[in-house]
Amino acid sequence: MTYNFSDKVLALKPNAIREILKSASDPGVISLSAGNPAPDAFPVDAIREISENLLKENPIGVLQYGISDGYTPLRETLKKYLSKELDVIKENDELIIVSGAQQVMDIAAKTFLNERDTLICEAPSFVGALNTFRSYNVNLVSVTVEKDGMNMEELEEKLKANPNTKLIYTIPNFQNPSGVTMSLLKRKKLYELAKKYNVLIIEDNPYGDLRYSGEDVACIKSFDTDGIVIYSGSFSKVVAPGIRAGYMVADKAAMAKMIVCKQGQDVHTAMWSQMVCNEFMTKYDFKGHLQMLRDLYTKKANLCMDLLDEYVVPTGITYNKIEGGLFIWCTLPENVDMLAFCKALTERKVCVVPGNAFLTDSSLPCDSFRINFSTPSDEDLTNGIKIIGEVAKEFIK
Repeated sequence: MTYNFSDKVLALKPNAIREILKSASDPGVISLSAGNPAPDAFPVDAIREISENLLKENPIGVLQYGISDGYTPLRETLKKYLSKELDVIKENDELIIVSGAQQVMDIAAKTFLNERDTLICEAPSFVGALNTFRSYNVNLVSVTVEKDGMNMEELEEKLKANPNTKLIYTIPNFQNPSGVTMSLLKRKKLYELAKKYNVLIIEDNPYGDLRYSGEDVACIKSFDTDGIVIYSGSFSKVVAPGIRAGYMVADKAAMAKMIVCKQGQDVHTAMWSQMVCNEFMTKYDFKGHLQMLRDLYTKKANLCMDLLDEYVVPTGITYNKIEGGLFIWCTLPENVDMLAFCKALTERKVCVVPGNAFLTDSSLPCDSFRINFSTPSDEDLTNGIKIIGEVAKEFIK
């Protein structure tokens, strides 16, 4: 049969990272390409114990349908936590539970974007979100990420040039893939511009709890007095990605329509996931768990940067120093073929992600690639970065 695909998906391509992970699944390959939590980061014993107790004490609650807004005890727990820790819950806001933060991007796009409307994102940006936005046939416009976040002058130019802009998508903390954190000054400027041009902001914050050094920076949502920020959070990096649980905060008027859109997607987020997260946050040492994660990733991040400084930087490759998150963005000198370089690494059994995968147009020139340090063992991380240095010596003369 000849399949006639819809216009919404006709131009979509497989997620570049997922395709790379197929190669990385070879036991002989050192994968620096994934964005997975470290194996030691999972609270396996706690989740096993919680699950067993839930199935003993409240099996029907775990297995029955729930409401689209989410499990009420977890919503209340998160509201208290986010109000105290991040000040992101305002008087007119509502919070719902979603099936992973990726669903926030899909619901927001479905709710607010018509075909050919403009969405402005960072360059580079998270490939999963980009593919979601592409599926709605929108005009993706990117703004350069600098060392302290999105270029605000360029952002305003793009807003002026695209009066049909509806959404601005940003990852302000330890951005995926660049690792950059947006400064407070730029966060406030971003909010001012969004308000000036009547545009909504999606603030995606899956890595905010994973700060290793430096000072916390206020969330954009914390100074949202106009109901223009949609805040996205996730349990994927702090509990487990496989449970597919996240949350969204937005003005009640906007949220009412987004809940209807969620109903059409999955009815509700899995009850088991929601109940496990609530039990873990309220009956276990959640803050202690977060500190354990920070300690774990501090060691791995420092090891990675030390290795880069020793084996890779002397070849001419530069990288962004990070204060948190799971990724490091490396940039080759000019006139070095980045794709050929990444291919050569693959031939040496090391996988990284080519930087063009994170652009709105993957055919645009890009000199960078992303590495992840959380997933590989220290031994693999060491060997992998040594190989990057060896290949770089061959490419960079």
